Amino acid sequence: MTALPWTRGHSTRRHHRAAIGFLAPFLVAFALFYVLPIGYAVYQSFLKIEREGTFGRAHDVWGGLSQYAEVVHDSDFWDSLVNVGQFFLVSVPLQLVLALVFALLLDSPVLRAHRFFRLALFAPYAVPGVIAALMWGFLYSPGTTPIPGIADRFDLLGPDLVMVAIASVVNWVYTGYNMLIIYSALTAIPAEVIEAATVDGAGQVRIAWSIKIPHVTPALVLTGVFSIIGTLQLFNEPQIFRTISSAVSSTYTPNMVVYATSSIPNYHLAAAYSVVLALITCALSFVFLKATQRRAFQ
Repeated sequence: MTALPWTRGHSTRRHHRAAIGFLAPFLVAFALFYVLPIGYAVYQSFLKIEREGTFGRAHDVWGGLSQYAEVVHDSDFWDSLVNVGQFFLVSVPLQLVLALVFALLLDSPVLRAHRFFRLALFAPYAVPGVIAALMWGFLYSPGTTPIPGIADRFDLLGPDLVMVAIASVVNWVYTGYNMLIIYSALTAIPAEVIEAATVDGAGQVRIAWSIKIPHVTPALVLTGVFSIIGTLQLFNEPQIFRTISSAVSSTYTPNMVVYATSSIPNYHLAAAYSVVLALITCALSFVFLKATQRRAFQ
């Protein structure tokens, strides 16, 4: 028995209203706390401050692209991008390799106490970045470290090694997070595929290299995108290290440049920095996805 046309239309409208009702809380929160702040930041970036005389009252006027011209000619901002680029090369490859190795070990039948090691590896992610940076900063400082032999021999808070010191904090916190993403992808591999490879005589190393790693390549791409975004947004760890090391300046990372500029205060220039940083982040993430998607999703 077929439904009448008007009943089908009524049912469709009911489904649409139900879908809108379920989506409404998210859409309202998304607009209030994401879209509107972005729009406000873009608007602020087109303004500038002018004063009536030397000590006159400051007021906002339309500045057009003048703030962006300052961003382009600010060497501190571009130096901070170079710093996070070097940080990416120092930190992210090791972080993703460790995450992949830990995920493969957790998925291997050779390892025992899977739940314990899964929780132990993920636990550092539950530690706030500020607390982690303080804790590792005390470990690196010669006056407070429980391992004075290492701190006295290597100046981990000096200009040559401070980036490695910050990278170790970030890797300690986020390796377990990336490991969990990769491990989730490993659990989605059909058991029949692994069983067939085992019957054919493949060992665990061969299975990992020929079956598991190709299957989790999309997860590796995802963690790579997260790493690009996280690196460009690096703030908490270097900001804490700045209090214990003179090698970290107030403009060490792009987000620290934004924070220092807004503290002057110059919110309009800080907004321009933020917009440029967001565009750079989107561009790098897009290029990374385009460069890897053919291999990852083939």
